[in-house]
Amino acid sequence: MIEQANYRALGCAECSQGEALGFDFSMAFQPIVDIRQGVVFAQEALARGLGGESAATVFRHVNPDNQYRFDQTCRVKAIKLAAELGIQSNVSINFMPNAVYKPELCIRTTLNAAQDYGFPAERIIFEFTENERVADPQHLLDIINCYKSLGFKTALDDFGAGYAGLNLLSKVQPDLLKIDMELVRDVHRLPVKQAIVRSIVAMCNDLEVDVVAEGVETAEEYDFLKSLGIHLYQGYYFSKPAFESNPPLDVSLL
Repeated sequence: MIEQANYRALGCAECSQGEALGFDFSMAFQPIVDIRQGVVFAQEALARGLGGESAATVFRHVNPDNQYRFDQTCRVKAIKLAAELGIQSNVSINFMPNAVYKPELCIRTTLNAAQDYGFPAERIIFEFTENERVADPQHLLDIINCYKSLGFKTALDDFGAGYAGLNLLSKVQPDLLKIDMELVRDVHRLPVKQAIVRSIVAMCNDLEVDVVAEGVETAEEYDFLKSLGIHLYQGYYFSKPAFESNPPLDVSLL
């Protein structure tokens, strides 16, 4: 078990480099597109190796002993790079609930990074995934409530693919819900997936939670999802993740 003393607000300088972790990494950005406005709503920060290698090559180094520092380092690297690239949209950062000991303490590094690098804190979105098994749902709820109280938006990622599903959503209402890409794949030709996605959209409308369709790869998938009233999209159809760069939006795709 990690000692509580290891959970402290880390300085931006010690997070911007990977020496203390024993490995280093960088970030790619992939846009989340708002088709109503014809703009990039957010850029999601995705961990990559220093040569652009996949996230899997990074996460194989993460373990319970270093996950807190890794989580903090991801936040700082994402904010620093977003500021350097001049990203004007929101930036969506994945966080690991099991790495957060005390939300009010762990968020200090994020706030310090936003100030140090000149990136507006109100444009930061925190994503958490239902794929990560959370032993204490109340702990996750405390994290979300803390982040919301500070003005951050939150997003539930990979909805429909993980452990908690509707049970988690009944306890935690995020600002955004991202439909898992497996439900999106070939949705235009599979009635079962259509029924599930249609129900998710209706439920989120009732809960006043914005839906993001992630993993959209084809015009056919996009056209069907658009017919359901979804206005936020992410996937290869619009842009692959761009290593250490700010991918533009091709408005001809909308």
